[in-house]
Amino acid sequence: MATETKLPVTKKPSVPTLVEDTWRPFGALKKEVDRLFEDFGESFLRQPFRSLAGLERAWPAKLAATPAVDVAETDKGYEITAELPGLDEKNIEVNLANGGLTIKGEKKEEKEEKNKDYYVSERRYGAFERYFALPEGVDSSKIEATFKNGILKVALPKTAEAQKPAKKIEVKAA
Repeated sequence: MATETKLPVTKKPSVPTLVEDTWRPFGALKKEVDRLFEDFGESFLRQPFRSLAGLERAWPAKLAATPAVDVAETDKGYEITAELPGLDEKNIEVNLANGGLTIKGEKKEEKEEKNKDYYVSERRYGAFERYFALPEGVDSSKIEATFKNGILKVALPKTAEAQKPAKKIEVKAA
């Protein structure tokens, strides 16, 4: 009589069905986020910048606490206003180099409190750096910065040529 050999039965992993593929909430979320970034990148590249608002670097070199900054354009120039509470003018640097304006600051705060029953010592440090590319038409020799009550204002006047209104050119039939 012949002996029977029994082979082990192996199951192949099941192939995911269409229903399983479509019900993956994190996959769908990832696709949506990717699409949003793609849309943002395309619109970002399509629209040229008219003022300083969009010219800031996205990720500054040093970043502890990025201060709130407003950028405004007027007929005569641009103005950058930065909220820098707790800083003194000696802790702020405004530099102009390579066609851009850099605002740097560093906060060093130490607090020490001694009492009969306790001792508290706190130290806070933080540095920031913001960069703005200067648009054409800024008179770099007349840039001024003022600091009062925790508010830094940097005035970027336009050149006389940049302040002139746009000239309308008549279109004639050929």
